Amino acid sequence: MHGLNDFLVKLDGYLGGHWWFMILLIGTGLFFTIYLGFPQVRYFRHAIRITKGTYDHSRDIGDTSHFQSLSTALSGTVGTGNIAGVALALHLGGPAALFWMLVTAAIGMCTKMVEVSISHKYRDILPDGTVSGGPMYYMKKRLNFKTRGGKVIKIGAVMGAFFAGATILSSFGTGSLPQINSISNSVFTSFGIKHIITGAVLAFFLALVIIGGIKRIARVTSILVPFMAMLYVAGALLVIFSHPGNIIPSFFSIFADAFTGSAAAGGFLGASFAFAMNRGVNRGLFSNESGQGSAPIAHSAARAPEPVSEGMVALLEPFIDTICICTLTGLVVLASGAWNTKTENQFQTTDMQILTGIYDESNSDDIAKLGEHLRGDQFLDLYDGTLVIENGRLMTSGVSVIHARSLAENIEFLSGKDPYSGELEVIAGKLPAMASLTVRGESLIHSAPLTTFAFSQSILKGFGSYIVTFSLLLFAFSTAISWSYYGDRATTYLFGSKYVIYYRVIFVAGFFIASFTDTTIIWSLSYIAIVLMAVPNLIGILVLRKEVKQNVKEYWESFSAQYPDVKISKKMSRRFSDKG
Repeated sequence: MHGLNDFLVKLDGYLGGHWWFMILLIGTGLFFTIYLGFPQVRYFRHAIRITKGTYDHSRDIGDTSHFQSLSTALSGTVGTGNIAGVALALHLGGPAALFWMLVTAAIGMCTKMVEVSISHKYRDILPDGTVSGGPMYYMKKRLNFKTRGGKVIKIGAVMGAFFAGATILSSFGTGSLPQINSISNSVFTSFGIKHIITGAVLAFFLALVIIGGIKRIARVTSILVPFMAMLYVAGALLVIFSHPGNIIPSFFSIFADAFTGSAAAGGFLGASFAFAMNRGVNRGLFSNESGQGSAPIAHSAARAPEPVSEGMVALLEPFIDTICICTLTGLVVLASGAWNTKTENQFQTTDMQILTGIYDESNSDDIAKLGEHLRGDQFLDLYDGTLVIENGRLMTSGVSVIHARSLAENIEFLSGKDPYSGELEVIAGKLPAMASLTVRGESLIHSAPLTTFAFSQSILKGFGSYIVTFSLLLFAFSTAISWSYYGDRATTYLFGSKYVIYYRVIFVAGFFIASFTDTTIIWSLSYIAIVLMAVPNLIGILVLRKEVKQNVKEYWESFSAQYPDVKISKKMSRRFSDKG
């Protein structure tokens, strides 16, 4: 298990964790933001009107309304990324990481509009009258090329097949596995209910929902999304205002270190500018999925006579998901002080390292060395040898234990519920895998447990953990519902609709199994799945940039003709005039 996780982490370092991916992701969003004249600002109010159904027509073709499509897409994005993902970004990169999450979201609003517009345009109407769409369809129909001799090179068909395959993988790596894993962990922490029981119950309800297809999914998510958002926002505001003196400093910390990196504070060992930006961008994409190509699958089912109108609806998603909800989570974690406070927890062995040598957090040189080690800039010596444990306590001298990117303290080794005594053979800083061995102590925590801890550091006290658990359950369960549809449509594209039932069975089974699987490996897998979808989609919309701009121009011309009494700003009109 250690070897598999190390391989996934290394692979992610070459993919989503590398500079080339950030440049492609942010660069594409920046290009379209300038190319289309900042649509995330100029079309914002218009997008709200479309979502409300102001311009709906009875002749519109599709399976869902604008609001239902937005809810379905939001339920796919408002998930563990908003609770666990933000906490993980702050744990890895400090407050500066949240700044880069917000930047990614602001730019991603434009990216989301573009990818949804072009995907909606090339959706398919199936023989049974239902709709199937997504980036794979525009790739197949628009990205093939002809040679001078007239031979068709089916690059688009290959890209579409790759994207659809990546979508199926991502439906597990992004939409199913980390969702139920976070739910079961949180329920176990709050109520002591075994992971496998939580997984079995929710897998049953998941099967009931997804068997009804997009119409049932849309009905469920259109009720779930508003309710769960209001519940979580109310709880987050209570926590934030429990620490009034920390609100302004927390805001300041997000922006103050954005271009320098977050300094060491408390148990947090610091993060460089590059590392904070990298983790913020990566987590930002995981949260709002801009450019990943998932949301266009949900929006393709919308009843809309013109694809750009649905693209404008999608523009609202990163704003709601990241700029609103993720910012609230970030402020909860920062204002409560939970992000750099060590707390007692059960260690995950994949998250532990044993170093040769004694390191002290009160020593600035030691902090600098540990920070470089954790960022991968300059590695410290990993311990190889035998650890002697007596009555649960570490007796071997000259070693330091790192857990959750912090120096662990008051470590206790247990066999079942009893203190462990014996010897443990450590290889390259890793403990051996022993089913009966558990390790507890004080360290930083991350992901959902960090947010849960932050909620408890307020007037809500223990009740705060219940709000996080219930919110996480709703967020993550609704995400799994939406992602089952994304994988459903990808399966239809690759193999045909008759194979969808097999996909659904495997999806539900994977959902159940992930409830009691190591969370570290699941997160590592999800990082990779994101990149495999995003790269072909980002390349595709860049190739079709001129068509996108022409579609937007034609939309405003058509809108002006249909609604002559509706005022359009001079800038908007001039931008897409014949000379624009």
